[in-house]
Amino acid sequence: MNVPLLPTISTAFIVLSAAAVAVGWYLIKQRRIEAHQKAMMTAAVFAVIFFIVYASRTIFVGNTAFGGPDSIKIYYTVFLIFHITLATVGAVLGIIMLVSGFKNRLARHRKLGPGTSIIWFFTAITGVAVYFLLYIQYKGGETTSVFKAILGF
Repeated sequence: MNVPLLPTISTAFIVLSAAAVAVGWYLIKQRRIEAHQKAMMTAAVFAVIFFIVYASRTIFVGNTAFGGPDSIKIYYTVFLIFHITLATVGAVLGIIMLVSGFKNRLARHRKLGPGTSIIWFFTAITGVAVYFLLYIQYKGGETTSVFKAILGF
């Protein structure tokens, strides 16, 4: 099986980020505040690495079109939109969580934390599913870079 390097790396980092969030959630339930903070910062670092790899690949290499059968393309597209929405909401809430934690606004942090974590878990799960559908289950379609799509080269 021949899998593409950058999508594999970016998917691995989003999974690592979700795993670190799970560890952080466990640690805060144990009242281990400093360990929780470290786990959540690790999750944030993994998420940023994911984003850098993903954005760089999207800009310089491009996006890969769905290569599966046309009969399920609409389902894949709806699923992808759901994933992108989760990822966007999760990222925004993640930033809010980091800021509220650093600023010691713990009431807000405690209120949003569980929901943010669940959204992040679903982001990772759906991200792995998108990766599986694009690169494992079906041969990916054409990959076109932003530069080629916009500028023609």
